[in-house]
Amino acid sequence: MSEETELATVVELLDDEYARAILAATSIEPMSASELAERCDASPPTVYRRLDRLRDEDLVEAAQQLDPEGHHYEVFSARLARLEVELNDGDYEVAIERRERDAADRFTELFEGLK
Repeated sequence: MSEETELATVVELLDDEYARAILAATSIEPMSASELAERCDASPPTVYRRLDRLRDEDLVEAAQQLDPEGHHYEVFSARLARLEVELNDGDYEVAIERRERDAADRFTELFEGLK
């Protein structure tokens, strides 16, 4: 993906109030989609659509949690740490800094890549 395409996609995402609210909430603590729907005052389908788009751009990540009854569910955490746009001599330069994944996630990605 080119920098221009990435910039346009990220700017479009950040122009959406629900995407911004999801990023803000998940930058504090991991949250489930239902918690995000409540926190962002949005319907679950709206939250899931935004989460899909944010995941496509690697701005949020999902992890499995286990509830007290033994059921699994996903929680989401923001990966976006910093977005910098610089205009220099008629050109835009974009730099997106993402938070590091935890060691367990990196191991899972490595293992899945071996299949």
